[in-house]
Amino acid sequence: MNRKDYQQAFQKGLLFAVILIFIVLIGFHVIAATLISKAFGQMVMRGGIPHVRFMAIEFSLLSLVAGLSAAGKKRNIADSVLCGLIAGLGLGVITTLFDLLLASLINFNIDVRAYLPELSSDKINFFLMNQGSRAILSHVVMAAAGGIIGALVLIASQQEAVKSFFGKMKAGYGKLADNFNERTSPQAKKVITVVFYLVLIAILFLLPSQWGSYWNFVFGMVGLYVIAGIGLNIIVGLSGQLVLGYAAFFAMGAYSMALLNAPEPHHIMLGFWPSLIVGVVMAVFAAILLGLPIMNLRGDYLAIVTLGFGEIIRILLKSDLLTNFTGGPRGIHDIQGPTIFGRPFSSDADYVYLIILCVGLSIFFYNRLQDSHVGRAWLAIKEDPIAAKASGINVQSYKLLALCVGAAFAGLAGGIFAARNRFTGPDDHSLAVSINMLSVVIVGGVNSIPGIILGAFALKGLPELLREIENYRLLFFGFLLIAMMLIRPNGLWPSSRPMIEKGKEDGFQSEKLKKKGEKDD
Repeated sequence: MNRKDYQQAFQKGLLFAVILIFIVLIGFHVIAATLISKAFGQMVMRGGIPHVRFMAIEFSLLSLVAGLSAAGKKRNIADSVLCGLIAGLGLGVITTLFDLLLASLINFNIDVRAYLPELSSDKINFFLMNQGSRAILSHVVMAAAGGIIGALVLIASQQEAVKSFFGKMKAGYGKLADNFNERTSPQAKKVITVVFYLVLIAILFLLPSQWGSYWNFVFGMVGLYVIAGIGLNIIVGLSGQLVLGYAAFFAMGAYSMALLNAPEPHHIMLGFWPSLIVGVVMAVFAAILLGLPIMNLRGDYLAIVTLGFGEIIRILLKSDLLTNFTGGPRGIHDIQGPTIFGRPFSSDADYVYLIILCVGLSIFFYNRLQDSHVGRAWLAIKEDPIAAKASGINVQSYKLLALCVGAAFAGLAGGIFAARNRFTGPDDHSLAVSINMLSVVIVGGVNSIPGIILGAFALKGLPELLREIENYRLLFFGFLLIAMMLIRPNGLWPSSRPMIEKGKEDGFQSEKLKKKGEKDD
């Protein structure tokens, strides 16, 4: 192993040291330790400090990841262990300097919260494991040990026995699936599919009545983001248009519901279902007004224009000039919910049933649309607009159609959102909402319905379930997006169709080359 490998291993340690210092400065180390304590079955009061041993576990895990990252897959055992040790020592050395700084602040009674509001003296002592400057030795030992253990974990995962074990498991699963496909008739497969969907429907029908109000609220919000994510995927994933002002269409549905079905400010009280239809139509109308002049734009230019459109809508809704019409910054309250056969929706469970129904219809509509000639035209435009236009596809019309269909989904989700919360305001339709919806598609997987569902759970469900990280949601989003770009750039559950088509294309090319070789012979 040469000197460059040592330098790279040390740089890994420095990188993780910077990450650790950043986490401590924003006070997130206490939140992470609290989550670890929950994993061990020990609850911590909101705003409290967990036991010191959980800080030690957190630091050790970070050191282990540093050693795992620095070890490398192609080195021998001795070199991997040495690289892990160097990375751990690099982390430990920088941490000791940071320890000295924090200990000095405590000794001189300096209130760090004047500069870093999240870093109190209790949190500093917690990071130092209540040892003051003596934490230096503990951190160095844990960092070195964690780096070595991380390297050993990587070495163990690269052993032939481990690879053979997982290879046999994968082969066994594939063989079992092949046998099932060969021995099961098409009629039996249809019966199994029908039974699966019936069981799924039964579960979805029973669960909301068993959950409490909080869980119904969380899963209802996830469902609304699934609906909006499917609509945005039509625009971004199928037709290839990067839209950053998607929350404007969401606002059209929400404010249409509010203005037509709330006692203030106009007392129209049109009813939930007609107002929902109007909200969808208004979202489509807004898409037409936006889309007609900008259909020739692509890439960054389209993204900036749509971002500006979304901000214009939000500013108008928040403007004092339109307070008498839209409620202004106060928003609109007491939005009435739906009724079915005279029975009003009186609980969150009722809305969950409605949202589940809308999610199912959205998935059905999306699948039918994706497999149609319109969906194929959108994919052609996304891959190469010039080639699509040369093939006879009206690029502008199809792109406008995608924008309108996606906006309709957003209007549907926005209308249900406003009625369920009985309130909507300008802050419900900010740029952050557009970014969240776009993140659902990117994190989950473009053109993948299971991916969008997973993305909605990851970005909306988890932050609601883990209320401790409420103040760190943007940090969580950024970390998750970076991790996704590095680990799974195609999303949590990427669409398999492009890979299947690529496989078919490769098979066609192989067959063509084979025939050419036979002809030459």
